[in-house]
Amino acid sequence: MMMKRRYLYIKRLVDLCCSIVGLVLISPLFLVLSIWIKLDSSGPVFFRQKRIGKGGHVFLIYKFRTMIVDAEKQGKQITVGDDRRITRCGTILRKYKLDELPQLINVIRGEMSLVGPRPEVPAYVELYDDQQRRVFTVSPGLTDEASIKYRHENQLLQVAEDAERTYIEVIMPDKLRINLRYLETASIRKDLGIILKTLFAVVKR
Repeated sequence: MMMKRRYLYIKRLVDLCCSIVGLVLISPLFLVLSIWIKLDSSGPVFFRQKRIGKGGHVFLIYKFRTMIVDAEKQGKQITVGDDRRITRCGTILRKYKLDELPQLINVIRGEMSLVGPRPEVPAYVELYDDQQRRVFTVSPGLTDEASIKYRHENQLLQVAEDAERTYIEVIMPDKLRINLRYLETASIRKDLGIILKTLFAVVKR
């Protein structure tokens, strides 16, 4: 089902306004977190990673670095429980989703939206079937209903016999089902509801 042009226009306007205002308001927090990350471990403040966005195009997602340098070369692309690659401050940043704040830059650049299917890494996208690839008809988001449902994903994977297999065969397909359902019912009201649910879920941690 094609999304209405008016909805997409308003959505982009909301994305831009909220992201610009948000970055201005939290700029002092950005400075504090940047200093903390640098003092906690060696390496850059920001972590960039290839993700697949709208139309199947590759873009670089921005995050505050929460793992040691070259962490991807020392393990899998998913993190499980108390992953030894996660830094001390990274544990806190991840718990309260503070590491995701730099993605407001991606939103301003038009690579992401505030609400939409979370972007996946290329290796896992290669496993999508044609139906699942419909998620690429919209911009990926900072949050979505699947992220709320699987906010404790690390803990779920920690108790799995094979974490990566569980992610690929169970969690990822369910996330995609949730996101495909979102495409059929997307609206500004629904997006605002998802944002509020996300904030509530973060505060509850």
